[in-house]
Amino acid sequence: MTHEPRLTVALRSLLNTHRVAALGTLDEAGQAFVSMVPFAMDGSSGSLVIHVSGLAAHARNLERTPRVSLMVMQAEVAGEPVHALPRVTLDGVATVLAVYSPAWVSARAAYLARFPDVEYMTQLGDFRFVAVSVTGARQVAGFGAARSIDTEELAQVLRHPD
Repeated sequence: MTHEPRLTVALRSLLNTHRVAALGTLDEAGQAFVSMVPFAMDGSSGSLVIHVSGLAAHARNLERTPRVSLMVMQAEVAGEPVHALPRVTLDGVATVLAVYSPAWVSARAAYLARFPDVEYMTQLGDFRFVAVSVTGARQVAGFGAARSIDTEELAQVLRHPD
């Protein structure tokens, strides 16, 4: 068994136990727009997968400007300090997947493995799967434990989420 560094274990745990991210996109005027999106990890492509309605502002934004940022963060605990909450900011490029393409099929399978209760939403015509190819990340695993993560390590975590 290969040894995995403590911060990599913490990153993998954060991505596996939290299913919602804050998605940052740019609107048509170049203003930042942040929204909440459920996400999954597609091990075959090493990308994050979101499922968005074409009616949503963030969907229009990422189609126009595909550079995005997602933040996954541990929830706040009442009475506990918040400044060292574990979190990761993932930068990437979003691609809307062509319906029934191999990438779409893989993304759909990964998404439904994490969210089996929303299968019906994959049949709605205005929803689409988006793959986010992660190009970099910044992890804060606690007070004094922050680092940038190289693409090789990110790929390893995303291709082998468990």
